[in-house]
Amino acid sequence: MVEEDFWRGRRVLVTGHTGFKGSWLALWLAQMGAEVTGLALAADEPSLFQQARIANLVHHVEGDIRDLDTVREVVAQARPEVLFHLAAQPLVRLSYECPVETYATNVQGTVHVLDACRQAPDLKAIVCVTSDKCYENREWVWPYRETDPMGGYDPYSSSKGAAELVVAAYRRSYFSEGPLLASVRAGNVIGGGDWALDRLVPDIIRAMIRGEAPEIRSPASVRPWQHVLEALGGYLLIAQHLAKGETSVASGWNFGPADDDMRPVSWIADRLTSAWGKPGWVNASGPQPHEAKLLRLDCSKVRSELGWRPVLGLGEALDTIVEWHRCVEQDGDALAISLSQLDDYRSRLNGATKELIS
Repeated sequence: MVEEDFWRGRRVLVTGHTGFKGSWLALWLAQMGAEVTGLALAADEPSLFQQARIANLVHHVEGDIRDLDTVREVVAQARPEVLFHLAAQPLVRLSYECPVETYATNVQGTVHVLDACRQAPDLKAIVCVTSDKCYENREWVWPYRETDPMGGYDPYSSSKGAAELVVAAYRRSYFSEGPLLASVRAGNVIGGGDWALDRLVPDIIRAMIRGEAPEIRSPASVRPWQHVLEALGGYLLIAQHLAKGETSVASGWNFGPADDDMRPVSWIADRLTSAWGKPGWVNASGPQPHEAKLLRLDCSKVRSELGWRPVLGLGEALDTIVEWHRCVEQDGDALAISLSQLDDYRSRLNGATKELIS
């Protein structure tokens, strides 16, 4: 699926490389020999970016995608052949507190990145990362397909729906021939090194490190949980097809877990606390802002057309998270454990690909 020879020596620009998902992507690209430039705000503390010393592996540029001149300058200097746009305000609950910042980053920031791409002569592929929450969520049992309407109840979700509309407009108006542009909509990605506030897995990890029982807001809610490397492998696959000029891939794509691996929040909490050795959690008290209770993705398009499929079960994914944080909590090297988990995943991915081909 992921062709390592394709990425060796290739110039790649990643926006949002200091974030959780962006750090894992930058690490993967660097390991394959790509020449990676990253544009993002300064990393939070703590962060995977700092702990795994990602700045040593890429050309690190601090800047804000809300500043069009900055984006244009970085794109011009990096001369990317492939661009991954991940920079975003990524949190639902924070979007209630900071709606203006959320829309400015997720919508206008996307406009800035795509407009700068119009002046990038070497660019072959653009992959814009939005969210599974871009869909108008009707809380029904059917999974959402790429052709379903965009929408969003809260500022974060609607900003991602709006970003998808921006991507579609730029694709039709400016990128119908090249560079080719696709959007990717992943489920709730999880993995070692995620320290974001008000996210289920990081909140649980922080509580267990403090020796406290985690507080769980919506134990019955169901989300398309998946390990971060599953989603990133899909993004890399899409970029490869775009860079080879495959116009049929220039569209929206869902990436999520297997249909039989959808689990409620309570299952996640039980599995994580048990693996950590501190079983038990409590229901959060007090009023909570609206969050969708049920969200499923239909990934049949990417399975049937590109052969992508997940290789990690949810239980395995949670075990890798416990392994990562146990290691770092005991003063282990964050880069070493990240590389070890990346190598293991790449090996499994290659094995699954060979099995699929045979």
